[in-house]
Amino acid sequence: MGLPTLLENPFPPHGTWQGLSLGWVSTMWLSSIVSRGDHRLVHVEPWVAQRLGTLGATTGQDVQRVDCTADRLEIVVRRLQDDPPWAAFASALNPHTVRVYALSSDRVPVDSPSASASATVTEGGLFPCGHRKDERPDWPQVKVRQAVLAPVGMPLATEVVSGERADAPRDVPCIARVQASVGRHGLW
Repeated sequence: MGLPTLLENPFPPHGTWQGLSLGWVSTMWLSSIVSRGDHRLVHVEPWVAQRLGTLGATTGQDVQRVDCTADRLEIVVRRLQDDPPWAAFASALNPHTVRVYALSSDRVPVDSPSASASATVTEGGLFPCGHRKDERPDWPQVKVRQAVLAPVGMPLATEVVSGERADAPRDVPCIARVQASVGRHGLW
């Protein structure tokens, strides 16, 4: 799917970055998560150290134990936390995913259910109180809008917004993101 390259374009590393690229470090970390079922940073370096030969041979990269230290992965987390580059990354990834798995992109439903949260309500925060479908305006709420590839349910676009917002104004930008990412129009 070209994940390392797709990650590097919207998330360029700092000028002093050395060793494996941010895209390859992220891919190694994801491989560790899938292999071990554990996302904690401190366990990735030993996992990589035990597989240096395998990881180097399968990736074609010069993999070193120090490429995946907890400190380095923390830098990756900080780089990947910016929202605007994620839209660019998703748009670049979706055509690769649809192509790799030969999925049909004829139907893409968009939904934004609201959910209650046990959170502190703050002015302008993500969890406000307000009008709700379930008649409980006293509970903090959040909405997660998602466009998924039917019938497999693969997410193509995800957006988290405060729960008091109306759905309709956010649907058009979400639909436009999906159309741009799969390269087709007329999808709902």
